[in-house]
Amino acid sequence: MRLRLFAVLALVVLSGCALPGSQSGFDTDRDLGGVGDYSSDDTFAFDTADGLTESQLEAVKYRSMARIEVVRGLKYERDVSLEVVSRAAYRDQWAGGSGNASAFENEVWRGAFVVDGETDVERAFDDLYGDSIQGYYVDDRIVIVTEDADDIRIDRRTLVHELTHALQDQHFGIGRESETIDGVRAENGLLEGEAGYVPERYDRRCGAEWQCLPDTQPPPASGAGLTERPFNVGLFLSIYAPYAEGPSFVADLHERGGWDAVDRAHDEPPRSTAQLLHPERYPDTRPVDVTVADRSSDDWHPITDRADATDDGNGTAGAGGEPRTETVGEATLFATLWANGAIDRPLTAGTPDRAQYNYSHPATEGWAGDTIRVYRHADEPTRTGHVWRLEWDSPADAAEFADAYRRLLEIRGAEPVDSAAGVFRIPDGDPFAGAYRVSTTGTTVDIVGAPTVGDLGAIHAATPGSTSPPEPAAALESGATAASTATANPSVAPTVAVPTSTAVADPETGRQSPRSPVDG
Repeated sequence: MRLRLFAVLALVVLSGCALPGSQSGFDTDRDLGGVGDYSSDDTFAFDTADGLTESQLEAVKYRSMARIEVVRGLKYERDVSLEVVSRAAYRDQWAGGSGNASAFENEVWRGAFVVDGETDVERAFDDLYGDSIQGYYVDDRIVIVTEDADDIRIDRRTLVHELTHALQDQHFGIGRESETIDGVRAENGLLEGEAGYVPERYDRRCGAEWQCLPDTQPPPASGAGLTERPFNVGLFLSIYAPYAEGPSFVADLHERGGWDAVDRAHDEPPRSTAQLLHPERYPDTRPVDVTVADRSSDDWHPITDRADATDDGNGTAGAGGEPRTETVGEATLFATLWANGAIDRPLTAGTPDRAQYNYSHPATEGWAGDTIRVYRHADEPTRTGHVWRLEWDSPADAAEFADAYRRLLEIRGAEPVDSAAGVFRIPDGDPFAGAYRVSTTGTTVDIVGAPTVGDLGAIHAATPGSTSPPEPAAALESGATAASTATANPSVAPTVAVPTSTAVADPETGRQSPRSPVDG
């Protein structure tokens, strides 16, 4: 059973003291803004600049809870424990505990040009979270990550953010319905958006009305600053979309219908990041259902949702079950195009109110739906490929994305093998080496990725009617090859949650990690 965890993912890095908390129920008949012995208008005589003692930290926690009640108009039903740990302890806790990602997961993120074929997806997530997480919430427990837990200093917005997740959990629950990358990002956009919007309204009262802790968070890193970070920028931008764009989405709900509108959204969360990035599309414009017909040869089989004892848990067609699919969505499409240089504009250009980055771009904003299937060679299971179908609002939107995707291939060093057929090959030695076929038919873009040019038709035979006709036999027999898309280890491993703000424990190992179930 997965634990639902919510984390603050920061652009900068922000041993341990623990406040157990009773998790006892609070008096629901009490006045709003009074938690335990503390009130929203309390002032403290101690100097927070010198750090906090455990008793002072407890007082700050309860006063913050009281103030969140005033801002949000909801009461806490029970207590929440608060713990402070060092970043080093946090890294040690999670380092190496996640195992390897599955062949399916590695191929999805590789096919999206986010995590290369030489890097296991779980390792990329571990590197990202170890350097960037500031805190998380799980099961009535908040953990704040600091550089030195013996010197207790807590950023106001981080604390209020995590306490807002606790309030969400107590009133609405924080379980998510979606199991796709895009769906989880969308639902997290509501949860993270509210947890970003509440601190903003909290901050308005600081100074003239409330005595507050200092807000020590620096401004978000610029696009140039992100590229200098040690972690995977494309992966970060995919995960960070709910934090960057969520507050604008929730602010739009609040401006339209007050907190009642936000409450209703918890019953009907956004279903795509397209709704998150474009609030006017919520709740009516839902993603279209995209299907991929199996046109593979006998040598290639789709990875399914059922594991076989002889398959190390990855599942093949022979093991039964339905072909496993994934939906990447608009936000992650933007992330991959930007991180690979196919979108050349500052991340902050045209940023909406309250948003930290602008994830909207003509190459991706016409997204209507997508699905990706992963295929494995029957005799060589380390060889994988994929079929990715994307639907767009109009033929012009489809063409715009296809052009941007071809630009990405060129930036990655792809060489045209058959321009008429839309076939490209990234040479051996590149971490994304392989063959790619890009075709459009009306509002549909089809992308096939394979280890070699000859494998493209075997994984997904081309069909007439697209702007890219089937590969000529000469191209298929040319002997042009590329590095295999094999993963370091194709065995199944934990898929965990974020950070989410939302993360979960792996269903096989029980390991908890600040990551969403589909992030790994």
